[in-house]
Amino acid sequence: MGRRLAGWRALNWRERGLLALCALGLTGIHAALALLGYRRTRRAVEALSRRHAPHAASPGDVAAAQRLARLAAIAGRHGAVEATCLRQSLLVYGALRSRGLVPRLHLGLKPADGPLQAHAWVELDGQRLLPGDDEHEVFHPLRRKPRDETRKDRPIVD
Repeated sequence: MGRRLAGWRALNWRERGLLALCALGLTGIHAALALLGYRRTRRAVEALSRRHAPHAASPGDVAAAQRLARLAAIAGRHGAVEATCLRQSLLVYGALRSRGLVPRLHLGLKPADGPLQAHAWVELDGQRLLPGDDEHEVFHPLRRKPRDETRKDRPIVD
């Protein structure tokens, strides 16, 4: 309990507010996934976070996105629901889109002989937002089956 309280105190008021919003958002994402499934939840996140004039991310935007992803991970570990990487990624993806940024949501599989392992992560300007996501390089992004030659290597979750 002492480390959690020390971690809370280390956050400024803005970060504490974002942490609380992340915890609430993760609860909503959890419920949406349970009720609607992945595809409809993703469509809802995209519809709710749509901006008319997306813009490229500045270095400050990337740093803010990394802080947001870190806070979503903290909320995921200590929140009211089991917030897997998919839930956290959908939350961060929607939040960044609502700021007018153009994040990429990835789903990946780990090729192995054992049980199936999957991971979800968000990239902004080609950078994975959580430092721990770099350890997941063995997860290969899922790709859509091409409908025609112009869409050959389009990721399944662009």
